[in-house]
Amino acid sequence: MVTLTYPRNFSEWRTLARSLLAEGISPSDLLWEPPCEHSLFGEAFTPQKTTQLSVPKGFLDLAKTAACHHSDEQWPLLYSLLWRLTHGEKHLLSLSSDHELHRLKAMVKHISRDIHKMHAFVRFRKVGEHPESGREQFVSWFEPDHRIVRLTANFFRKRFTGMDWSILTPNECMHWDGKHITFTEGVDQTQAPSEDELDELWRGYYRSIFNPARLKVKAMQSEMPKKYWKNLPEAQLIEELIAGSSQRTIEMLQAPVSPVKPAPKNAYLKKLKNLPLDEI
Repeated sequence: MVTLTYPRNFSEWRTLARSLLAEGISPSDLLWEPPCEHSLFGEAFTPQKTTQLSVPKGFLDLAKTAACHHSDEQWPLLYSLLWRLTHGEKHLLSLSSDHELHRLKAMVKHISRDIHKMHAFVRFRKVGEHPESGREQFVSWFEPDHRIVRLTANFFRKRFTGMDWSILTPNECMHWDGKHITFTEGVDQTQAPSEDELDELWRGYYRSIFNPARLKVKAMQSEMPKKYWKNLPEAQLIEELIAGSSQRTIEMLQAPVSPVKPAPKNAYLKKLKNLPLDEI
């Protein structure tokens, strides 16, 4: 039995997997353990050889995403699938009923959903301006379920290019200075600002778009789970708006119908109105 320490990322796993394959070590001969544990079973593996691999791009894409799963169960699973792909099961990725492949795709699905939540629920708070460039500086706190910070880097860089920002998480922090994205170790929530003047703008916006007539509480909580509420300034209004939704709906239904506004005096629109349907 060969003992392995969980790798920290996809790159470390790939290097380790190449060495294991070069040594001809099967998944059944491996024992995976967290770092800093002294195993009572087998000897630690020291890479001696390596080999170049040719595997489907689809597997690499799945592996790079699954590598961000919080459980560390992805590492032995990925090696088992890799072993099978390189030992006679070339068409493994097309077997949708395969148990291991199903587990891997489930991990990827959970991570993709976590990425979507991070895109939607990061809220920046202004902390100042750069003394030389004058660029506004913002900080946000977010608690993802998985190690997805690097997977979201391009999204936030493209969307918030014009300001300096930091996104703080327990696992890893990401920083943009207008030119480069850098990463640092994770921090706790005490390092993030608690509130700024933008919070009231968020609440005003959320209050204005809230439609009590279309309220579906379960659907809303599915899309915006309560675990995110504590970090969303607009979430402070949710219970209040839900409680008053019935009365607001009644008021909307009882409100008098607004008069129809006259059509604008526009020659082009008038010409279109008079055209036969087959000429439009």
